Amino acid sequence: MTEKEKMRNQMLYDANYDKDLLKERAAAKELCFDFNQLRPSETERQTELLKKILGKTKEALTVTAPFWCDYGYNIEVGENFYSNHNLVILDGAKVTFGDNVFIAPGCGFYTAGHPIDHIRRNKGLEYAYPITVGDNVWIGAGVHVMPGVTIGSDVVIGAGSVVVKDIPDHSVAVGNPCRVIRPITDADRETCFNRG
Repeated sequence: MTEKEKMRNQMLYDANYDKDLLKERAAAKELCFDFNQLRPSETERQTELLKKILGKTKEALTVTAPFWCDYGYNIEVGENFYSNHNLVILDGAKVTFGDNVFIAPGCGFYTAGHPIDHIRRNKGLEYAYPITVGDNVWIGAGVHVMPGVTIGSDVVIGAGSVVVKDIPDHSVAVGNPCRVIRPITDADRETCFNRG
């Protein structure tokens, strides 16, 4: 079994020394670098490069540079995807975003993790568990989503949260670790901002 096959099967794999994975990550970084060097007015070229980097997209997507990922081909974004500056996606496993996902600046989605014991960690071994984000989700500034997390649809994740567990549909969640603080209700349609 190749290291890439192990990665895709949520097994420990050699992320640091496997030549094929190193080559794939280098190619993705080159494309990200090219994307990040474009002028803000070069929107058509930005979209063209994003569709080359990402595994699957729909029509309307905006990613504000800089953006970095590991492989790109494991990232799927739905319609009306938007991310602000400094999005990082470590996509050793699949990262799937639904439709109408809005990501504020400085967010990270990390499928990769490392063994707790230093012996295996020092050998360059890691694992990758998928991340899924539903439809109509707003991710606040500085949010970090950890391996294996599913965020439901119609969810708001408050700024600065570290999401380590699944978040159910129709909820507002915040904190470190991130936790649901309340459901989204009809009353939320009547205000612009609610501190909780």
